[in-house]
Amino acid sequence: MAAGMPEVDDSAVALYRWMLVHGGLRASELAKAAGETGLAREECRVALRLLTDTCLVRPDADGWQAVSPQAAGARLLSGPEAALRAHEEELRVRRDELQRRRDALTGLIPVYLQARQHAFPQGTIDHLPDQFAVRELLTEVIDGSRDEVLVSKHGGSFPEAALREALPRDLALLERGVRMRSLYQHATRFDPATRTHAERLIEAGAEIRTLPEVIPQMIVVDGELGFLPSRSGGALLIREPDLLGYLLDVFRRDWEYATPFATGPQAAHDISETVKQSILTLLAKGLKDDSIARRLGISLRTCRRHVSELLLGLGAHSRFQAGVIAERQGLTQPHRPLPERAAPEVATGPPTGPASAPVTGPASAPAPEPEPKPDPAAAGPDGPPRCPGCGAALAAAEGRGPVSGRPGRPARHCSAACRARAYRARRKPGAGETGPADNA
Repeated sequence: MAAGMPEVDDSAVALYRWMLVHGGLRASELAKAAGETGLAREECRVALRLLTDTCLVRPDADGWQAVSPQAAGARLLSGPEAALRAHEEELRVRRDELQRRRDALTGLIPVYLQARQHAFPQGTIDHLPDQFAVRELLTEVIDGSRDEVLVSKHGGSFPEAALREALPRDLALLERGVRMRSLYQHATRFDPATRTHAERLIEAGAEIRTLPEVIPQMIVVDGELGFLPSRSGGALLIREPDLLGYLLDVFRRDWEYATPFATGPQAAHDISETVKQSILTLLAKGLKDDSIARRLGISLRTCRRHVSELLLGLGAHSRFQAGVIAERQGLTQPHRPLPERAAPEVATGPPTGPASAPVTGPASAPAPEPEPKPDPAAAGPDGPPRCPGCGAALAAAEGRGPVSGRPGRPARHCSAACRARAYRARRKPGAGETGPADNA
């Protein structure tokens, strides 16, 4: 309830209902009304005054008559509503005046820049102080572009309001035949609003590609004017030729390595694998989850889910161990397939020897000592070496091991799961001696 206005309570509502049923209230019926509503006589008088103050009851010759809520509201609120409308009109006039002054100052930006360019023909770097100035100048520059607009945007998603504002401007740019190339992060493919925006631009002729990481924010128009974000707010306006040349070289390098924007199950799967590869590389560098998520433009929850899947696929028990394994197997290098998630253990029968037995070559002649207990990991005359964990056959020494993936070295376990079990067995108290296979 607005300040200074009375509020109708339960007692007033009960008396109001009684008056509507009985067609009003006479002074002689006050005691009757109090008794039938369950109110004390004094409470009934207080409720009657409250109804009168809220215009729900009006006095007449014999007593009081109930008034409809609509009529009461019109009579009670008409004054405050009129005052509010007058205040809103005053605010609108002041807001329009402020915007008019801002537009007048913004209109001087081209004059300022042209004078600066004349004074410094080799190029300058100017600071645009706020987003209003940046937006006004950017719209003017893009509307006057002739050749090409290059855009690099960091982030896994963009505000829908910003996308709605930029779409008509970008479509008009493409309709004029100006080439538009944009670099986004891979994560934008999984944001519905950003994906829809990108598809609209691609249909109109734009070229969009994605990378795990891109320049935080950059726009270059016709190779002559660049916009970079400023740490103090606003943006830096770049006209210096050497700096523009550097920015163009960086963009062209990233463009060559970027992946064309596409949708569909296979495209999403390929990009997801690339994101995991980037996460693995950053893990190997020792970055934490929040830093990785911020650099790749994904949420912290998504980053942690990918990290858990990578640890499971590598058979690692810590982030540090995952980074070491990835470096040893060369998985942090580009275009190297990632390990699949470790398959569940399938029991093939109890092991016939200790899990720590070494992998050996072909059986040699018996020694004078008593013959040792048969070793399931050793290669006998009847077959290849076997995994000490489950007894499955291992790859030949000249091939690639299923875990290490490195040529010229025999595999010691058939899978990451068996390797993880051997690792846990070594860490248990009283696990006993460890052989060469346990040191893999």
